[in-house]
Amino acid sequence: MSNSTLNLNVIPHIPDIDNGDDISDILISALNKSSICLKEFDVICIAHKIFSKAEGCIINLKEVSPSKKAIELGKSLSKDPRKVEVVLQESNNIIRSFKRAEQNEGTLICQHKLGFICANAGVDESNVAEQETVVTVPKNPDLSVQVLRDKLKNYFDLENLGIVMSDTFGRPWRIGQVNVAIGVAGIPATKKEQGTTDAWGNQLYVTEPAFCDEIAASSGLLMSKAGKCPAILLRGLSWSGKYGSANDILRKQNEDMFR
Repeated sequence: MSNSTLNLNVIPHIPDIDNGDDISDILISALNKSSICLKEFDVICIAHKIFSKAEGCIINLKEVSPSKKAIELGKSLSKDPRKVEVVLQESNNIIRSFKRAEQNEGTLICQHKLGFICANAGVDESNVAEQETVVTVPKNPDLSVQVLRDKLKNYFDLENLGIVMSDTFGRPWRIGQVNVAIGVAGIPATKKEQGTTDAWGNQLYVTEPAFCDEIAASSGLLMSKAGKCPAILLRGLSWSGKYGSANDILRKQNEDMFR
């Protein structure tokens, strides 16, 4: 079934999040204050940072002792070695590091412990009130969104509800960043179209849209860094098939042609 209309709306009334907050209670309260009743096949895309804050994934740099490697990288990249140490702790390995002449500080391209590849292993200083603190990615994003989905699904008495946790990544060979999915619940991660045909009857052999990433990217149109709008409701989608996880969109290392 194809979609002819898709609506995206900010879910308002979401307060600043603190360690220990229950995201499901906060989201249900925000939806009720906005007179929004979730419907079948709704999808909510939520910025990872509110999960990170609720789960205590905030690190005080004053308590970080940088290793020798972090100090060396920090010097070469004009980067706080304490932040580099957090990046190293969040990473399986460092793939590249670079600093352009016009940059105040350089970048580390890392494979995060969860398997995805991004700048600085997702360690970020934005949208945090405290000075000298950084935020890391939740320990298990798929589990975090699954718990949220279960509670929302029960509260609104739904069968089909999707939750996507997003983060902002740069992309190889292209300037700028887009939102991508790092946690998925209740939807397939991709839509497998292999074996179907296009509008002209041509056989499709490799077509497999990254459904969860398309959802995350579209949410970025309404998620501004300064706007405090971390949750976006998408209405008008449909899906079928097996539910997926963020692991489903990680390319196998033996298929990586760029390392």
